[in-house]
Amino acid sequence: MAAANKVRDAVMAEKLFWAVYGYLGDLSPRFVSGKAAKRFARRFKRTIHLVDSTTIELIASCMDWAKHRRRKAAAKCHLRLDLQSFLPRFAIIDTARDADAKRAREVCAGIKDGEIVIFGRAYVDFEHLRDLEVRGVVWVTRAKENLRFEVVQAYPVKAGGKVVSDELVGLKNPGSQKAYPELMRRIVAWVEVDGQERLMTFLTNQLTWSPESVVELYRCRWQIEVFFKQIKGTLQLADSLGTSANAVRWQVWTALLVYLLLRYLAFLSEWAHSFSRLFAVVRTCLWRK
Repeated sequence: MAAANKVRDAVMAEKLFWAVYGYLGDLSPRFVSGKAAKRFARRFKRTIHLVDSTTIELIASCMDWAKHRRRKAAAKCHLRLDLQSFLPRFAIIDTARDADAKRAREVCAGIKDGEIVIFGRAYVDFEHLRDLEVRGVVWVTRAKENLRFEVVQAYPVKAGGKVVSDELVGLKNPGSQKAYPELMRRIVAWVEVDGQERLMTFLTNQLTWSPESVVELYRCRWQIEVFFKQIKGTLQLADSLGTSANAVRWQVWTALLVYLLLRYLAFLSEWAHSFSRLFAVVRTCLWRK
């Protein structure tokens, strides 16, 4: 296995994942479309993409290729998740050196006109946001704390509601204004996180939806954290089986493939329990006659 991890190209695992994804989509279109799921996202009747990354801690002493700090090594998986189907649509497995914003264009390249993409402020790049706007993609993100803006119009908000302000703004920084000359929407609202309410600021190029819908859309972004928890914790992706970059890619793509197959089993059987319980049942019964 160690020799295979070193010699056999991990592109094979990547191609296998997408081949199985396409095959299962042909067998059960509702599985990959997510139309069978009962989630908040269904009311939008369009594909909603969640974009984020997860860092996989590695052993610095034997993984020089993955060093990104003095005494630490890590790989990073940049992923685009379909909110309706809860399945990956695109993934990049590389070192953790590059900032998330540098990978934003690659991760969002396949998003089509009219679809929605939601990502954290680490992915904010105004040139990229401008590109999404031109392509007809609706984007929702959080504003950075040092954002300089000018209020063009303030919309009325409900007194005593969670939404504090809803404004149409333009960027003031010359570089940012050149990269994104259009107006955008800025919404400030109270959002419950881990049982406590926090004041958060959101940006979007969608100017007509209610501010509550925009805030609720961003709340859906935390579902990708659930996905990362499932593949890192339940599928034990945090435990590295190899030391080379090729081995790490093999392990990540294999974990994604296992995740895909388990999700398909849950879809066929209308599984009503948790993903971790499904994994435990399959693992227990796998070697029984």
